[in-house]
Amino acid sequence: MQGGGGKGAMSFGKSKARMMSEEQIKTTFADVAGCDEAKEDVKELVDYLRDPSRFQKLGGKIPTGVLMVGPPGTGKTLLAKAIAGEAKVPFFTISGSDFVEMFVGVGASRVRDMFEQAKKAAPCIIFIDEIDAVGRQRGAGVGGGHDEREQTLNQMLVEMDGFEGNEGIIVIAATNRPDVLDPALLRPGRFDRQVVVGLPDVRGREQILKVHMRKVPLAGDVEPSLIARGTPGFSGADLANLVNEAALFAARGNKRNVSMVEFEL
Repeated sequence: MQGGGGKGAMSFGKSKARMMSEEQIKTTFADVAGCDEAKEDVKELVDYLRDPSRFQKLGGKIPTGVLMVGPPGTGKTLLAKAIAGEAKVPFFTISGSDFVEMFVGVGASRVRDMFEQAKKAAPCIIFIDEIDAVGRQRGAGVGGGHDEREQTLNQMLVEMDGFEGNEGIIVIAATNRPDVLDPALLRPGRFDRQVVVGLPDVRGREQILKVHMRKVPLAGDVEPSLIARGTPGFSGADLANLVNEAALFAARGNKRNVSMVEFEL
């Protein structure tokens, strides 16, 4: 019993980051629709991860940190995964809340462990979702976990400052609340590049619908452009859910395919 407890305590400061190898990542830019501008903004990251030496020979410095900003469900995680898929590099993914613990020092230890793992797997991508959970402005907020969160944030800044340009690690973070982030995170050498992943326009919504309709048997009357015009304000996640719900309606009605009736909002 004691041995098991000891092992649990030892693993407490281990990173909760989940690593996907290059073979496991099937997502590419073809799977990401409705955010063409954001895709253009990150294409050079793919080139760099594929061949870091080409940039290093010319003395060019690729940003080590990229902050993806946008409302929930707009495809920030999908885009980050697509960068790894296109570059064929490992992808470490973790949520900002996974660093935050009630025990002082655990979050900082998890940050250290995650960066150590990434260095061994480089070139690679670290993706931190909801970074505002750990990266809020220091001195803001109340609660017992406040000191722990500040220690964790400080450790993240230390790790990013310790990057050499040739490490081949790019840290991508996502947030829908850039206004609450500590300014220290946005300084040069950290998350100094921002990529906006906003709600899709009508053309973007049509592209997203077509991506999600690929695996759904459709009737001849289904018009993605018409559905796109009737869904202003929908995010990519909302549209994915719309297609799924339409398929479920059709299945409940014992239909062989999904018709326009199932898509009526």
